[in-house]
Amino acid sequence: MLGKLARDIKAWGKELGFAQVGITDTALRREEPRLQAWLDKGYHGEMGYMASHGMMRARPAELHPGTLRVISVRMDYLPPQAGFALNLKDPNLGYISRYAGGRDYHKLMRNRLKKLGERIDEALKALQLEGSGFRPFVDSAPILERPLAEKAGIGWTGKHSLILNHEAGSWFFLGELLVNLPLPMDVAIAEGCNTCVACITSCPTGAIVEPYVVDGRRCISYLTIELAGSIPLEFRPLLGNRIYGCDDCQLVCPINRAAPLTAETDFHLRPQLKQPKLLELFAWSEAEFLKNTEGSAIRRIGHERWLRNIAVALGNAPGSETIVAALQERLTDASELVAEHIEWALTQQAEKLSANDTAPIPARKTGRLIRIVEKGLPRDA
Repeated sequence: MLGKLARDIKAWGKELGFAQVGITDTALRREEPRLQAWLDKGYHGEMGYMASHGMMRARPAELHPGTLRVISVRMDYLPPQAGFALNLKDPNLGYISRYAGGRDYHKLMRNRLKKLGERIDEALKALQLEGSGFRPFVDSAPILERPLAEKAGIGWTGKHSLILNHEAGSWFFLGELLVNLPLPMDVAIAEGCNTCVACITSCPTGAIVEPYVVDGRRCISYLTIELAGSIPLEFRPLLGNRIYGCDDCQLVCPINRAAPLTAETDFHLRPQLKQPKLLELFAWSEAEFLKNTEGSAIRRIGHERWLRNIAVALGNAPGSETIVAALQERLTDASELVAEHIEWALTQQAEKLSANDTAPIPARKTGRLIRIVEKGLPRDA
């Protein structure tokens, strides 16, 4: 009976839009020393929530008492016509990580997982059995979703620490449904990275300090999203035109060449975020920012950090009197945080203009990245 239920769960998951469904137990003890070592080195930076729950992240049964199995799901998000190379090649455009160009995935996936749990309970009720005691998670609780996905056969952990799948690459979200059912489990798949280190050598800021280990404090996603204060001076030129997140380690990954496009139209790029001009984004008022990012993951950083990030990108853009004028205008009513980054950007612009040089400050390795992307993009991306 449980074997049939497991097969039904996977079929129901596909009907709900999940590209893959796997099942595993809650045993993550081997992850505890790795997590503790990562925390001890301070690689979590200002992400205090990574340390605040201790080892509960590796103990799902403590998070939800009675849990016997974790149903791990994958939902693809690679949008059509993503325009990676075009976006990165033009320093006057703002680059936004492609997971954030459409609707925020958290509520969408959580609602689908809840529906999956309800369907499981309906099936159990029809058999006059107790419910599954399900609880859905999508980045909403301290749980190690990637090791669980690996154990559930969704993929293997790549050297950039993301989950990779031979058919899907890494352009997908993960979610979990904790249940009190002893369902049959799936088998983990073998690692497929072999000797490849493309993600490590292509990281603009050298954030992948060793295979499978990311120093979050150096990661552009951390710097532009998680970091609340000032972006360290050493990293500002390396950000290039990346204003929200970074996809470089995924773009160079050869496994991603066969990645499928998303079936969810909600994950398609919004018109205002598709090849967006930095100066237009910088001109948004807070009201415009909130309107244009409604229902988007971008909204969580707020207007102040949005302006901070764009100011850095404008500093990295080609020398331009128009950019200087926009920076100076925004400086008149900028917060202390934003003003600091605007002044840095003005200094960069002044240096280029005084040297009569309109070239942008090069973000390390971006040129090589663009060549790789142009050669190996998924279809229609």
